[in-house]
Amino acid sequence: MTTTAPRRGTLPPGAGFTAPFVRKAERAPAGPGAYVLVVVLRRRLTLTIPGHEGVVLPAGRYLYCGSAYGAGGLRARLGRHMRHGKSVRWHIDHLTEAGRVTGAWVLPGGNECALVAALSHLPVPLPGFGSSDCAICRSHLLHWPARAR
Repeated sequence: MTTTAPRRGTLPPGAGFTAPFVRKAERAPAGPGAYVLVVVLRRRLTLTIPGHEGVVLPAGRYLYCGSAYGAGGLRARLGRHMRHGKSVRWHIDHLTEAGRVTGAWVLPGGNECALVAALSHLPVPLPGFGSSDCAICRSHLLHWPARAR
């Protein structure tokens, strides 16, 4: 399993577009937009999320597509995702607390569902994860296999 961060400006193969990659939240724009978060799990994670209790996510790289249209925009949302010790509020918090966020691609003004669609060639490890309020996407969490550089 590779744990290196992606090269600047590249998205996983087949995404069809590029975007800036930030390793620190302070480097993200403060305005609204969407993002693709890279989370590395060094060991498997057994979820305790209602409706997904006991589901095991294997060690590996995961991509989470989200949006930040509230106060503080992308910078504040990524800062929360990258911080450990936060209260677990969203599905993705379970992964970010158990794993390591290596960075995120940021798309000012972007749409999380468009990002999921652009990355739809990647496997969905858990239907409904992070998309319980979304009628379009099967999941906002994708598995980024080591062979997909």
